Amino acid sequence: MNAEPLPDEVDEVDAPPEWLAPAGGYTAEKFLAMRGLPKHTELIDGGLVFVSPQRKWHRRVISMIRGQLRSQAPDEWRADREMTVRLGLRQMPEPDVLIVSAEAFGRDDPQSYYEAADVALVVEVVSPDSEERDRDTKPFKYAKAGIRHFWRVERGDADHVIAYAYELDPVTSRYVPVGIFHDRLTIGVPFPIDLDLTDLEN
Repeated sequence: MNAEPLPDEVDEVDAPPEWLAPAGGYTAEKFLAMRGLPKHTELIDGGLVFVSPQRKWHRRVISMIRGQLRSQAPDEWRADREMTVRLGLRQMPEPDVLIVSAEAFGRDDPQSYYEAADVALVVEVVSPDSEERDRDTKPFKYAKAGIRHFWRVERGDADHVIAYAYELDPVTSRYVPVGIFHDRLTIGVPFPIDLDLTDLEN
C-alpha cells in the first residue's frame, strides 16, 4: 500500500496533541502539572513513558517484596511501592518498590513523589516491555542521582524469582554487583534484610 502524498499547500496546521513532548522534552514541573495521564506514567529524558498493564506475576512479586521489607525495616526507614522519584530536571521514574526515610514517608503534604535524597533502595521488577529501561536506562539514572542501592528482579524458569543486588560506587557513580539471589535474599544494606523469594502466595 502506498502512502498518499502530502498536499502542496497547507492552509492550517493542527495543534500537536497534548502528550507530544515540546522541544527539549518535558520538565519535572510540567510533568507534575499534567492531569489525566495513564496510571504509572513515567518521565524519562523528558519524554512520557506509558506502562503496559501489570501481569499477575509482576504484581505478586512487588507485593511480596514490599511486604517483607515493610516488616523488616527499622524505625528510620519505610517500604513503599510504585511512587515516582524526582531524579533531575527531566527524570521522574517510578520504581516498583522503594525504601525511603520515615520522615519522607510520613510527610504531610500533597506531593506525589519522593526526592532522590529520600531514597535508600529502589527495586525494579522486570517485565517484557520494560527490559531495556529496567536493566539499563533506569539503573544508570538512579546511580547518577546518588541512590545507594538498587535491585533488579527477574522472572526465571517456572516463575522463580531471581534478584540481582547492586551498590553504588561513589567514585564512579555507577552500580557494582554485590550478589545474585534465588530462594532467599540475605543482605546487610541498607539494613539487615532476609527475604523469602519463594513466598509468592502472600
